Amino acid sequence: MSFNTFGHLFRFTTWGESHGEAIGCVVDGVPSNIALSEADIQPWLDKRKPAQSKYTTQRKETDTVKILSGVFEGKTTGTPISLVIFNEDQKSKDYGDIKDKFRPGHADYTYMEKYGIRDYRGGGRSSARETAMRVAAGAIARKVLGKSVLIRGAMVQMGEDIADPENYNWKQVGSNPFWCPDKEAAARWAEQLDAVRKSGSSVGAVIEVVAEGVPVGWGAPIYKKLDADLAGAMMSINAVKGVEIGDGFAAASLHGEDNADRMRGKGGKVQFLSNHAGGILGGISTGQPVVVRFAVKPTSSILTPVETIDTHGKNTTIMTKGRHDPCVGIRAVPVGEAMMACVLADHLLMHRAQQGK
Repeated sequence: MSFNTFGHLFRFTTWGESHGEAIGCVVDGVPSNIALSEADIQPWLDKRKPAQSKYTTQRKETDTVKILSGVFEGKTTGTPISLVIFNEDQKSKDYGDIKDKFRPGHADYTYMEKYGIRDYRGGGRSSARETAMRVAAGAIARKVLGKSVLIRGAMVQMGEDIADPENYNWKQVGSNPFWCPDKEAAARWAEQLDAVRKSGSSVGAVIEVVAEGVPVGWGAPIYKKLDADLAGAMMSINAVKGVEIGDGFAAASLHGEDNADRMRGKGGKVQFLSNHAGGILGGISTGQPVVVRFAVKPTSSILTPVETIDTHGKNTTIMTKGRHDPCVGIRAVPVGEAMMACVLADHLLMHRAQQGK
């Protein structure tokens, strides 16, 4: 199986399976002499780890990360940084009843057709367990970017219920289990998701990730557009079915004069009067906040019986037992932040290579 590596200059390769002994990644392209330790990575992993509330899978994983290489005396050496997390709470027996059945909405069928073999225990390589290593790589990417770039993610929609931008307060994001900036929406979602969870079903979500402090000039106008790389990064996250930059699909309903981010000069600098473009024009950052949203489908592993086929092509039904997220969008927030960080770190290094600054 190829294509386990993401990025160009800042790149990482992940390895491991959901129910294997460990998962890990190798991060390459990190400049030397950047202060780095496990303590810089662990807080971001803690944000993503399961069983932090009743609204996420109850699989108990500490997600304790260990740096194996690439750091000496507390600083990066410029060589590949190898990271490992040992799995602690696999319950492979939960999947024994479905080893010969394909879960609708999962990668089971396509994976089997392509490779002729699949690890039915939690999805193996196609499991969202892999995203823990993306978050670890994202933590290193944040160190490359430095403190001038601030990346924040939030869940802004659950099912059909959309958070109100007028109520956004980023300080609220860490105060509720949904990473939601709208306190009132979070309260509604708690009640709604309780009902969904108890019914054995699941619900989708929309995640917004914003990067502030990105200077003008990152990206390229043709085959290395910043927005194209961001879209690909977000689409690579498990269960993501749609991505938009700035106003995204809503821009299709606007007229040109309404969609234009008008500019004025102030103090020798350019000032934008709006940000419909999401901080990117012609594939190049404008200096405004970079805004990305992505849609996450409902979790496919549910307790509600659904029609499917088995590995012999016979019709049957399936009900997925085990520990699953009733709304996988909750834990997608730190993953989206990580992918934003990795793309931006990659483009920072490419920009330096082209501009010499």
